[in-house]
Amino acid sequence: QPQLEESGGGEVQAGGSLNLSCTASALTSNHYAIGWFRQVSGKERVGISCVSTKDGSTIYSDSVKGRFTISRVDAKNMVYLQMNNLKPEDTAVYYCATDRGCYYSGGWYRPTQIGSWGRGTQVTVSL
Repeated sequence: QPQLEESGGGEVQAGGSLNLSCTASALTSNHYAIGWFRQVSGKERVGISCVSTKDGSTIYSDSVKGRFTISRVDAKNMVYLQMNNLKPEDTAVYYCATDRGCYYSGGWYRPTQIGSWGRGTQVTVSL
């Protein structure tokens, strides 16, 4: 299984920006995407953005559309999540994961088949 590691979390004031990084050691032959998820303590983990490693297509959950941008650097096996205009409700632990594909439904990025998770990075947005 590939190993993933997130970095770039921290604490910012509302309206600020952070750029998260996800480093993947490798991709398996049946996982063609890397997704970003977030989880608030006591709540379920939800998908917020995904990028296909086959064609570079991207999807965003409605809650972050227009504020977050996902990108990849294939040569480095890295995926980034640029987060702008952060809000207190963006406070969560952010995870990256390998996925079989990027699927959007009902306003959300819906994971199809998660391969591996990173350990997460905390993002805190204060007023």
